[in-house]
Amino acid sequence: MSQILRQQIEKITKLTDEEFEYILSHFVSKKYKKHQFIIQEGEDVTNDFFILNGCLKSYFTDKNGKEHILQFGMQDWWITDYQAYYSQTKATINMDCIEDSEVLCLSYHNREKLCAEIHKIEHFFRKKTNKRNVALQQRILSLLSNNAKEKYDQLLQLYPQLSQKVPKHLIASYLGVTRETLSRLNSPSN
Repeated sequence: MSQILRQQIEKITKLTDEEFEYILSHFVSKKYKKHQFIIQEGEDVTNDFFILNGCLKSYFTDKNGKEHILQFGMQDWWITDYQAYYSQTKATINMDCIEDSEVLCLSYHNREKLCAEIHKIEHFFRKKTNKRNVALQQRILSLLSNNAKEKYDQLLQLYPQLSQKVPKHLIASYLGVTRETLSRLNSPSN
């Protein structure tokens, strides 16, 4: 399974076997069950998570108890509470498993250590952060300017595998629409 991590890194920068083994030694493998929390609001966030298999979601629950999904995570994706991870503060969001999942955990300390020691890894994380920033901006612009159908179509175009893994009510929450609206978008007449 660690080959998934190597493949992702090598899309950006090639590694020797020795480099990869050293990098991998800084990760901890963990398995989580469906519905199990990985991060809970108010806890310390010490890890960034690389998903080997499974599906996760990060979300915020507002003062009325409504869940707002910020991000999904599937195989070959990174996910954490980035605000808390980078500033080493308490979580402001929750993250749990939509299905049984296996992740590689990279502590903030180990990430900083690897970046200081291996220029290739610093380059890799810079490129990944840039891509995440672009995706976040696109998501915000879509939420601000697109109607429900446009948001849903864009999601399916970008991440077609999500509709097979994620229940419709979670997709509705991610898009900021009701389940009923999403059901209408899924009806054969649309």
